[in-house]
Amino acid sequence: MKKNVIVFGLISGLIVSVLMVIGMAWCYKSGNHDGNMILGYASMLLAFSLIFVGVKNYRDKYNNGVISFGKAFKIGLYISLIASTMYVLAWLIDYYLFMPDFMDKYAAHEMAKAQSSGASAADIAAKVKEISYMKRMYSSFIWVVLFTYMEILPVGLIVSLITAFILKRKAKSGNVAVA
Repeated sequence: MKKNVIVFGLISGLIVSVLMVIGMAWCYKSGNHDGNMILGYASMLLAFSLIFVGVKNYRDKYNNGVISFGKAFKIGLYISLIASTMYVLAWLIDYYLFMPDFMDKYAAHEMAKAQSSGASAADIAAKVKEISYMKRMYSSFIWVVLFTYMEILPVGLIVSLITAFILKRKAKSGNVAVA
């Protein structure tokens, strides 16, 4: 199981990290943050599709076509943790080395968007407060790590649950797998 988890976790992590770095570079350079969230979560789903492949590979090649919900979820969880950790590390490198003013640019973009939307003064004041809070939180390394994990890990957990539900398979008497 260990080799399977490591291989699929690393591939999944590589995919999601590379796509995040490319998306963030485009976003940072262009100043356009709209749509990047959709692309980001789509890339996470693409990368986490390897959870399904990894669990199915383990079930069919190493476990005689049988796997419990718990074991399938555990494999998916481990793949998610490896991929998510790679994503967090990639973001930390990208953010601290190449985009240290990202939050300033993001805050300016969000404020311009709020002002151009015709929001009321109270709504704009609330947005200023929200953005100031985020910038303050993002000044802490620990919060950057936690926010980044909170961004990706829930997606991996959901994919792991769905995968475990779809791929679980009990053994029949005589050790023949059942669909």
